[in-house]
Order: sequence, then structure tokens, then C-alpha cells
Amino acid sequence: MLSGRRRALIWTLIVLASVIGLGSILTTWVHRQMLDNQSWRDASAQLIENPQVQDALSVFLVNELYDNVDVASGLEQRLPENLKPLAAPVSGALRQPVTDSVKRLLEAPRVQQLWVNANGVAQQKLVNVLEDKTGHGISTGDGVVTLDLSELVTDIGTEIGVPASALEKIPPGTGVITVMRSDQLAAAQAGVQAVRVLSTALLVLVLGLFALAIYLARGERRQTLRNIGYAFVLVGLTVLVVRRVAGNYAVDALTAPAGEGAGKEAWLVGSAILSQIGWATILYGIIALAGAILAGPTAAATAVRRRFAPVLNERPGVAWAGVAAVFLLLVLWGGTHALRTWWGIVLLGALLSIGVVALRRQTRREFSRLDAGDAAPSPRAPEPDVRPRPPVRSPAEEIAQLGELRAAGSITDEEFDRAKKMALA
Repeated sequence: MLSGRRRALIWTLIVLASVIGLGSILTTWVHRQMLDNQSWRDASAQLIENPQVQDALSVFLVNELYDNVDVASGLEQRLPENLKPLAAPVSGALRQPVTDSVKRLLEAPRVQQLWVNANGVAQQKLVNVLEDKTGHGISTGDGVVTLDLSELVTDIGTEIGVPASALEKIPPGTGVITVMRSDQLAAAQAGVQAVRVLSTALLVLVLGLFALAIYLARGERRQTLRNIGYAFVLVGLTVLVVRRVAGNYAVDALTAPAGEGAGKEAWLVGSAILSQIGWATILYGIIALAGAILAGPTAAATAVRRRFAPVLNERPGVAWAGVAAVFLLLVLWGGTHALRTWWGIVLLGALLSIGVVALRRQTRREFSRLDAGDAAPSPRAPEPDVRPRPPVRSPAEEIAQLGELRAAGSITDEEFDRAKKMALA
């Protein structure tokens, strides 16, 4: 039985590990989503395939083209002499059809690849700056990171018939989106260094705190494992709630009403890894809960253990092969980001291995078969009753004794008569 002080310490460790675990998940998401170029390019590919993002991007690109290129002048050069006065109204009337055409253009694989490449280069620039490196023509002294969509603007101008001479006059900054400025550099660099360190250190700390809680809970380790399972589930659900609430706040604060749909899609794609980590945490919690419940004293749990006891106790190779098959199927499925990382795979394997070892010990203790030499003895016939029995007396002797009892006043005349009849019967 744990003392109150030790139980309080165990609960403190579980709560502290849960809070730190939430921070570990957030830093891991930033590390995997924001600082990994392949994850960034994958997210960019998903974004450009989304219709709402295509709508917003087509409007932006057409606006950039019309704001920086004299479209009317370009059309005037191509129109016959008698139609040249119509160049200005025609260019204005073409704005919406051009926007629709650009949206269809963005559905083409070649144009989508231009978008992915532009995003990949911008992300690599950003990481180089944040990690105090030099690359892609960007120096940390300038500290300006941009997303360059000028090539897309030029392609659109070509598609609608703007002359090459006019397109060559497009200002250098056309279609360029500034991601970060130099006055944000120092704080951003410090934040990236912290994320890289904390994404691993916090995970190790969380697992260490949970392991310490289980070690201290001698005599109540099953209940402690159950509580840790609940903690995992609660942390995972919190991550999913934070993703939804933070996404709604960010979209409302950073996007105009017209771009709200595209902003939501961008957040959902950008936070997909965060969602996957949250669901993986819930999965690990359910595994821990299932193990704790299966080891419990309930009738259902005992029946399940009894059913699997012959395989676990007498054919452990088959049991381990079955668990390994399930483990490999989960890894091949890779339904969450954690199952596609080394630490997630190792954690899942460790949980399954610990669970199998603990279950084997319990079933061997509860349901191990008797050895041949310890077989139960066969039932024997009951031994005869050898207790001494009182001697049998004649009716005359009983009546004489009854008379003595009446003479002594121990019994009444009625009792004497009734006993006498019984003796003579």
C-alpha cells in the first residue's frame, strides 16, 4: 500500500510529464513541418491542389500582373488599327475571365510544380537564415526571406497574350511575398535553435518522468500505467483542440473575409503533422489503457487471460510472432506521422514488448499447468467411522433408570409415563 506522500509524488510526476509532453508535441510539429524541406514541399503540393487555394492564388497573380504590367498597351499592339481604341475596355473586361483561366492553369501539373519549387526554395532560404547559414543568394545580414512567384506571373502574361517586350519591363519585386524581415531575425534564430533542442530533449524527459512514476508505484503499478494511459489520451485530445482553436484564431486574425476559405485550408494542411501526432498520442494511450485493463481483476479480463494463457505460456514463439506481425502492419500502414519517425516506431515497439512480457508473467502465475509429478491425488473412499458408540440397554434397564430419576424428582410422573412407553415401543 502506497503512502499518501508517495502517491502525491507519483501524481505530480504524471501531471508534470503531461504538461511537458504537450510542449514536446508542439516543438516536434514545428521541427518536422516548418524546418523539414520535404514536409514543406509536400504541404505546398497539397495546397496548390485545393480549389479554394487556387481561387485565392489566381486572384493574387492576376492583380500582380495588372498592377505591374500595362495590359492595355500590350493588347493595343496586337489589335488591328481600327480596334486599338478598344484595348483599355477590353483589358478591363478580360480581368475576370483571365482570373478564371489562371485558376484552370493552376490545375496543370507543370504550373503546380512551379508553385512547389518556389515554396521549396523559399523554405530553404528561411531555414538557411534561421540557422545562420548562407544559401540561395541570401545572407543572414540582410535577413529578408521571400516567396518568389514572378515566374508564375510571367507565365500568366504569356497565356493572355501580353507581348514579351512588356513582360520584360515587369518590376523585380512583382509576385514576391516577404516571409521574414531582418528585424525579426534574432528572435527567429533563437526560436529555431530552441525548437531543435527541445523537440528531442522534452520527449526524453517526458518518457523518463513516466518511467519514474511507474518505478515508484510498487504495488500499484497497474493502476499507475492506467493513469498514464489516460494522461496520453488527454494530451492527444488537447493537441487536437489546440489545433482547431489556434487555427480559427489565426485565420480570423490574418486573412481577409474573401480569403478565409483558403486560409483555413492552408492551416489544415500546415498543421496536418500536428494532428497526426495528436492521434498517435491517443493511440499510445489506448494501448497503455488496454494493457492495464487486461491485467486487471475483472471477470472479463481474467477470462481473456485464461483464453490466451496456453499460447503465452506454452508457445511463446507464436505469441511473439503474432505481436511482431501486428507491429509491422502498423509501421507499414504509417497512419500517423509518429509511425513514420524512428522515435515513434521505437516507442510503439517498446510499449508492445513491455505489455507482452508483463502479460506472460501474469498468466504463468495464474494459469500455469501442474507438472506430471504434481498431479492431484485421485479421490479415495471415505474411511469407516471408528468412533465408540454407547452400549445398547434393555427396556427393563431403561425403565429402572427412569424410576430412579422420578424418585429423585428429576422428572415428573407424566414424563416418566411418556418415556416408559417409548422404551417399551
